[in-house]
Amino acid sequence: MLQKITHSPEETEQIGEALASCLKGGEVLAFSGGMGMGKTAFTRGLARGLGVTATVSSPTFALVHEYPGKIPLCHFDMYRVEGWDDLYSTGFFDYLETGAVLAIEWSEQIEGALPENTIHIDIAPGEKENDRIITLQAQQEEAYRCAF
Repeated sequence: MLQKITHSPEETEQIGEALASCLKGGEVLAFSGGMGMGKTAFTRGLARGLGVTATVSSPTFALVHEYPGKIPLCHFDMYRVEGWDDLYSTGFFDYLETGAVLAIEWSEQIEGALPENTIHIDIAPGEKENDRIITLQAQQEEAYRCAF
C-alpha cells in the first residue's frame, strides 16, 4: 500500500495518467471515497494515459460510459447498485471479458464481485480544501512504480 497527497484536481489526474502507462488492458480499478473527492478526475487522467480523446464525465446517471482508446476504458458508477440484480443489469460481468480497463466508482457497493487482482484506489480529503490523500493497493508491484 502506498499513499500520495495531491493539491489539485490536475495533480490527481497526473497520477491517473501515470498509472495508465503500466496498464495492458483487462485491469479493474476500484475507487472509493466520498462525493467530490476526485474519482472522476483520477479517471480523466487515466483515460488520457490510455489514449482516450473523448471528454470523460461522471457516469452517475448512465451507470457506465465506454471510451475507445489505445486501450478501451469503461467507467462505472456503482452508487445506486444495491444487489446482484442491479449489478447484472450494468453488464459488469460482460465487461470483465472485453480486455478494457474498468474504472469503478463507488466500488464498495460491489466489493464481493471484484476480481482478486483488482487495483484499489481510495481518495480521501487532506488538510487543505483541494488536498487529496490517494491510497493505492495492488497485487501488481508495477502499479506502485507507475502511479507514485
